[in-house]
Amino acid sequence: MLKNLQMVSARKGEKAGERELVEEENVLNLEDPKTKMDMVQELIAIIDSVQSIGDYPRTQRKEAHGLVRRLKLFLPLLEEIRDIDAPIPEACSTCLCRMKNAFLAAKKLLKMCNEGSKIYLALESEAIMVKFYDIYEKLTQALDGMPYAEIGISEEVKEQVELMRMQLKRAKRRTDTQDMELAMDMMVVLSTQDDRNADSASIERLANKLSLCTVEDLRTETIAVRNLLKERGQSTETSQQIINLLSKCKRIAGLEDNGILDDPIVPKALSKCPSLAVPHEFLCPITLEIMTNPVIVATGQTYERESIQKWLDSDHRTCPKTGQVLAHLSLAPNFALRNLILQWCEKNNFQVPKKDAPSGLDSSCAEPNVEIPSVVQNLSSNQLEVQRKAVRKIRMLSKESPGNRILIASCGGIPPLVQLLSYPDSKIQEHVVTALLNLSIDESNKKLISREQPIPAIVEVLQNGTIGAKENSAAALFSLSMLDENKAAIGLANGIPPLVNLLKNGTIRGKKDSITALFNLSLSQANKSRAIEAGIVAPLLYLLENKNLDMVNEALSLLLLLASNPDGRQEIGKLSVIETLVNFVKEGTPKNKECAVALLLELCSEDSNIMLSALKYGVHDPVVELSKNGTNRGQRKANSLLQLMQKSEQLP
Repeated sequence: MLKNLQMVSARKGEKAGERELVEEENVLNLEDPKTKMDMVQELIAIIDSVQSIGDYPRTQRKEAHGLVRRLKLFLPLLEEIRDIDAPIPEACSTCLCRMKNAFLAAKKLLKMCNEGSKIYLALESEAIMVKFYDIYEKLTQALDGMPYAEIGISEEVKEQVELMRMQLKRAKRRTDTQDMELAMDMMVVLSTQDDRNADSASIERLANKLSLCTVEDLRTETIAVRNLLKERGQSTETSQQIINLLSKCKRIAGLEDNGILDDPIVPKALSKCPSLAVPHEFLCPITLEIMTNPVIVATGQTYERESIQKWLDSDHRTCPKTGQVLAHLSLAPNFALRNLILQWCEKNNFQVPKKDAPSGLDSSCAEPNVEIPSVVQNLSSNQLEVQRKAVRKIRMLSKESPGNRILIASCGGIPPLVQLLSYPDSKIQEHVVTALLNLSIDESNKKLISREQPIPAIVEVLQNGTIGAKENSAAALFSLSMLDENKAAIGLANGIPPLVNLLKNGTIRGKKDSITALFNLSLSQANKSRAIEAGIVAPLLYLLENKNLDMVNEALSLLLLLASNPDGRQEIGKLSVIETLVNFVKEGTPKNKECAVALLLELCSEDSNIMLSALKYGVHDPVVELSKNGTNRGQRKANSLLQLMQKSEQLP
């Protein structure tokens, strides 16, 4: 699909002669009016076909629609060439042949974006962008030398095409803020070893961004990943990341992960008797397995109890099949369908797979706790001990299940919790901030919490609370900062300095919570300045020097974000930092090298003195090596840095 992206330039050179031969042959053939007509019709057909390809993932949607729009601008030119009766000159034939090469490459790329794995396209979004710009270059070259006057092209069409040609030439490579946020989300989800609720929220947020929330989305993605792995193999780091992330998305959706290479279409129960056709209505829409305990949800759809319960336990309030919001979360046994399934199994001598009941759980464990209304009421009690017990209980209940989180909010539990944040009792504060963190996993709760303006009180707990309270306050701020309006609110509430302090002095868990929150907050330009003023660079450099903390990539990514700020560049561009970055390029892990060379490229692009310092520390040879053998992104960044060195005439 996208194998050997780093060899794009090499392939251009290797095949240039071959393409020229093809074009020369086509030039001769295009002197024949019928052949010319066929060529033009083929180009128009390609444009028509790309318009009907369909939708694209968010990571490539903007570029894909832009490319389709630009291809459509070729239609007036092609239609006028088609209407020419006389033989067309050789220069025009050459342009048409180049146009065909560019159009076919564009169609292939657009189909890949439409049909490929969403996770892969997100992980390799920068590499895909390189592909788009390669096609822009081909389209520009295809128009070079077009003999408009000689073939009688109207002035209006000529001006339109030349304007498009200039736009293609001016196209700049860019990284949108949202793309950077998505990249950090993926890094957090792929690197975390902690299964706390905050991490579940990160996975769910990422699944929403990638549109991997519904059963159908995940089934389609599984097939796309399986096809990708058959091409690329499972042994590469990227392949393993894709497999891991898809597994996490499935778990958060309450689906079983039976292995990427297993056929998702054929039910396991039929693997030994493929000729037996099970009635479609007997299969659970989630697992495609024959149901043993069918239940009906509020929309009237039927699912296997275990599967739909996992879906509901993952904070979903919609019907997996229809996408409708569920009016309630009750499950009613479908006895009629169960009897029909049993009769069919007996008639066809089909053995239904037996499922072991989960040990230690009873069937009602996922139902919302009946105590919740009274416990919420006790939050407002006049007796301190009653309040203490209620807060502790709410913390526990909010962690147990999505149903509990919904019921706590619907019973009015959020306002008294926010009020108790300011109560001068460290234990109550810790329980409250942790309960709010748990409740904020639900998107609706996140908005309800934000309405109560809890951020100043959470910042106060972050500054003065217990160790556990500080850690969970940082995680809560990260969760709330998923709403853009809260990014500004946290910065204005002076929340950046205590997060930096936790990054500097906290436990490993505290450092991870704070760096995640700080990255998300630093997507705001104002918060970048606040973070730099708070002294964020020093603790980030400490993380680079202490590899045992396993936070090097996160630190490098946040430094790259801060380097776009002039004050940040000044802090990061110190000699000791440059030497550390060069050492990562020399001896780091593949991901370390990729992040370090990206940061060096950003710094050197703005300050030639930094480039001189990097060369002094011996960066050239390891960058050359990285340009050949690094990760896809690492190779691209290394090649860009080498080109920058050549332009600056500072190569050794």
